[in-house]
Amino acid sequence: MHTVSGGEVAGILVAVFWAILVSFLAVALARVAQTLKATTKLVADVTDQAVPLLADASAAVRSAQTQIDRVDSIASDVQEVTSNASALSTTVASTFGGPLVKVAAFGYGVRRALGGRKEDVPAKAPRRTVIVGRTVTRRSARDKRD
Repeated sequence: MHTVSGGEVAGILVAVFWAILVSFLAVALARVAQTLKATTKLVADVTDQAVPLLADASAAVRSAQTQIDRVDSIASDVQEVTSNASALSTTVASTFGGPLVKVAAFGYGVRRALGGRKEDVPAKAPRRTVIVGRTVTRRSARDKRD
């Protein structure tokens, strides 16, 4: 029979240790490979969903820019209309304002001159003003003449 020497036992132990180590590394590499496959699939799914979303977002931004350009155009048109209306109102006020005020004043004077106060209609009661607890009669120009 053959006796096993210490060197042979050491060699067998080293071989068993290396076999166990290689087995653990193989399991770890298999798990890393599975994780990489899952990560690759996840990235592919995200890319498949992100590309249409980015296209939609780009279309929305282009549409918003078009709307902003339209609003800017409308705002400039409104500003032009406002300035034209202001100029027109200034022109109308300067052209017709003075003469209309004169005509109105003339009409008021004519009514006052022709209407006068009728004898059978009593005069209005004088207006009264309250000042700090006392009543003061305010006399109009008509009351002072009578």
